[in-house]
Amino acid sequence: MAKFTERAISTPADQAHPDARRGRGAVSNVRSRYDAEDRQREDDGWGSLEEAAPRKTRLHDDSSRSIIAWNTSPDIPFDRSINPYRGCEHGCVYCFARPSHAYLGFSPGLDFETEIMVKRDAAVLLRKELAARSYRCAVMSMGSNTDPYQPVERELGITRSILEVLRETKHPLGIVTKNFLVTRDIDILADMARQGLVKVFVSVTTLDRKLARAMEPRASTPPKRLEAIRLLAEAGIPVGVMAAPMIPALNEHEIERILEASYAAGAREAGFVMLRLPFELKELWREWLAEHYPDRAARVIKQVQAVRGGQDYEADFGRRMRGEGPVADLIAQRFQLACRKLGFNERRWHLRTDLFAPPAADSRQGSLF
Repeated sequence: MAKFTERAISTPADQAHPDARRGRGAVSNVRSRYDAEDRQREDDGWGSLEEAAPRKTRLHDDSSRSIIAWNTSPDIPFDRSINPYRGCEHGCVYCFARPSHAYLGFSPGLDFETEIMVKRDAAVLLRKELAARSYRCAVMSMGSNTDPYQPVERELGITRSILEVLRETKHPLGIVTKNFLVTRDIDILADMARQGLVKVFVSVTTLDRKLARAMEPRASTPPKRLEAIRLLAEAGIPVGVMAAPMIPALNEHEIERILEASYAAGAREAGFVMLRLPFELKELWREWLAEHYPDRAARVIKQVQAVRGGQDYEADFGRRMRGEGPVADLIAQRFQLACRKLGFNERRWHLRTDLFAPPAADSRQGSLF
């Protein structure tokens, strides 16, 4: 049976058995930047059935005492967000949120898509935070880190419980998702849309089903995402498309086709984001390219670095979302030209904040007077 030994040497990442990662995005459980030692797999020749067994998704209760996350980033259009889950079973190999799993003691690799932290009390926490006297209403975001409609949401319904609180309090919300499951909540979203309280962006990375299956193994297929756009639009819900991430030499040639298909389905706003490779994601991305696209891996890496000043990633505000240089400029120009030609972004939906009504105090809370 295989075993692990700790050694004070630099070793490869923990490569998973091919059968163990079937249906997953990452190739390995890459070491976290917080790991104190390296590990090396040794095989005594007997093999291991356990290692070949497909990794199952495990849920862990998240004990966070708050649900609203705040940020001061100057290059995103919101200062608060809600993430019902940490980790994401969609398994998108490029996900910039993967390194955040290291804070929890997990690997940003396979752990990110199999060890999911679940905020079961999200609606209760949200109601409490919105009721605070100091709270001032502004647009909330969901889906900015991990997808609120990942597969486990079908069973747990945490995102839906959050929507119910936001609808009750007339709180504005922007959603980003790549899962058809968002259409389950059209009843709530349509109610909010009639009051100018919600808009939804569906992320469409590629129209190539083979690429999508390898790169986003448990997200909805491209046709289902386009269908979600259509159903949301038909219900009167403002809907847009995020062509994200754009990856030079891999999917950027599709940007016009993605926009055309999304506009035909009913999307009227559009945006794009360039591939971001912070921290451990650099290694995960290289492993994935070597396995799935070995013939073009070197070219993709070279083009990705071309939009990042010769590096894998630049974290500077203003450049991290779009990159810089001739390759980045050309992609941005093509995006803008396609948007103008199709009619995207001619109207921006500005969500209302003046209707917000804080939730009623919990009747079970006693009074001092």
